Amino acid sequence: MSEQSTDLRETVRRRYAEAAVKVTEGGTACCGPQPVEVDENFGSTLYAADERDALPAEAVAASLGCGNPTAVADLHEGESVLDLGSGGGIDVLLSARRVGPAGKAYGLDMTDEMLALALTNAKKAGATNVEFLKGTIEAIPLPGNTIDVVISNCVINLSTDKASVFAETYRVLAPGGRIGVSDVVADDVLSSAQRAERGDYVGCIAGALSFTEYREGLEAAGFTNIEITPTHSVADGMHSAIVRATKPATAGAGAGAANSADSCCGVSACCTPAETPVDPTSTVAQAKTASGCGCQDQRT
Repeated sequence: MSEQSTDLRETVRRRYAEAAVKVTEGGTACCGPQPVEVDENFGSTLYAADERDALPAEAVAASLGCGNPTAVADLHEGESVLDLGSGGGIDVLLSARRVGPAGKAYGLDMTDEMLALALTNAKKAGATNVEFLKGTIEAIPLPGNTIDVVISNCVINLSTDKASVFAETYRVLAPGGRIGVSDVVADDVLSSAQRAERGDYVGCIAGALSFTEYREGLEAAGFTNIEITPTHSVADGMHSAIVRATKPATAGAGAGAANSADSCCGVSACCTPAETPVDPTSTVAQAKTASGCGCQDQRT
């Protein structure tokens, strides 16, 4: 990771740590802590009143997202859900209610203060089917092909390595799994410099991908059925958007797929014109080289 990327990640971490501390220290007020709101385009007001009322006040107050991904992810009983950048846990707790006791909701965050707040909120909510993990969204600490749904609320735009985020999301999803993400997306006509003029990186503006960049990033990772639907404006030419996509049901299931009947050397349909790498982050040549495959020159 470059020095600039490291500095940006630390800036993001520090901002969210401060937000968590503000909520925690404000918990003694008669009606709970004051929300850490940015403006009407971000925060807990984007959730329905009945959803907010059913959760600990601290989980609601710590919401800094640009949407409500649990409302668009179409969660079902018994599913496993992963929230990227789970913060104070509002989306994890809402997901846990939707998937029920037979399901599981994971939250992933890199900020110790937010993780501590989320654990406290889960305890207050009496949620037993949740688990919070420390880590980054570019290197998800979960095995591949194990999650049914990945959600995220205005966090992917904060990453300095979005290709890794998309690849890792694809990796942990089970074949047929899906994403339901709220994120900030820029009009295609805006350059990176023009996005930066409209807001800073930590404010979820400067680091946002354009609609085309977002789609191409998901496609490169292997996703299909991609839908990017703007919901409301957050700045001139910048939009909160709902992002949906699917991991194909026929996608390779990790390393084991390399030994299936229709694949070898880390490549599906090996030695045919239709061959593709099992690992979407690799090229066909890279996959074969890494495995020592001997059929590089046998394609028909």
